[in-house]
Parts: sequence; C-alpha cells; structure tokens
Amino acid sequence: MSTGIVTKPEVLAAIDALQLRYIGALDDKDMSGWLATFSTQADAAYFLTTAQNVDENLPLGLIHDDNHARLEDRVTFVTKIWAGTYQDYQTRHFVQRTACRDLGNGLHEVESNFMILYTPADTGRAEVFADGVYLDCIQVEGDSAVFVSKKAITDTPVVQRYVVFPL
Repeated sequence: MSTGIVTKPEVLAAIDALQLRYIGALDDKDMSGWLATFSTQADAAYFLTTAQNVDENLPLGLIHDDNHARLEDRVTFVTKIWAGTYQDYQTRHFVQRTACRDLGNGLHEVESNFMILYTPADTGRAEVFADGVYLDCIQVEGDSAVFVSKKAITDTPVVQRYVVFPL
C-alpha cells in the first residue's frame, strides 16, 4: 500500500471518533476512558511538550509517558494519589484535524490543532488553558481506532496553571 493522504471516509470517521472519545474522556475527567483510547501494546505512549522544546530539539517534556505501563501509572496518579490535593478545574477541548497520512499496515499519522479552555472552581471564569497541535500515530482496524502514540505540543512555553490531566 502506498503512503499518502487519507481520503477514505471510513478511515477518517474512525480517526475522528477516536479524537472525540479522547477529548470526551478528558472533559469528563474519566481517566480510564482516556487510557482506553490508547493501544494496549507495551510501546503505546503519550507526550506533552512545548513548541519551543521542539524547535530547539530539546527532549524535555511536561509529561513523558513512553510506554503503556506509564500510561496506567498516569491514571493511578490522577485518580488515587493526587485526588483531593489540587484545586479542581473543568476543561473543554476543541480539536480540528488538519492532516492525515496513511503509513501502511493500518497506521496513520494525524495532525490536529487543539485549544483547551478551563474553568477553575473558584472563579467560574473560562480562560484558555493551552493551544497547540497533536501529532498522533493511530492504528485503524475496521471502524475502530486507537492511539499508538500521541504527542501534544503547546504553542506557548507555559500553560495557565498546573497540569493534572493530560491535554
């Protein structure tokens, strides 16, 4: 199969449905649902970094979960260890797919812009938490899809407040 831009509507629909499950889980603070959007393969990964780090070729990140066991640890930390230790906030994610390339064997490289609003419990005022781009490797099988890896790159070197939940 040649690599190239994906035009098959069923593939794009599976990819878009995955992104919706991902952002829905985060906005609902459903960390088990978030984890379920990732492949169960040992090398499934999530990274959060900044455009500045990428531009300067710095391997630094705010979150560096480079295998499935660390993804599972992230769920445990957020739901059990950190529970009740941070000031709660509500997020709303907005995502727009901008590119999708077929890598063959059901793998797709997907680029999407994101913007995340947050509303702290203490102020009730919505503000921009972060914006940037997702660079994803997605496995599509039939009408379902999972992230093999997801990299969130923020446009700014800092986010508005501490990061509890993945972006």
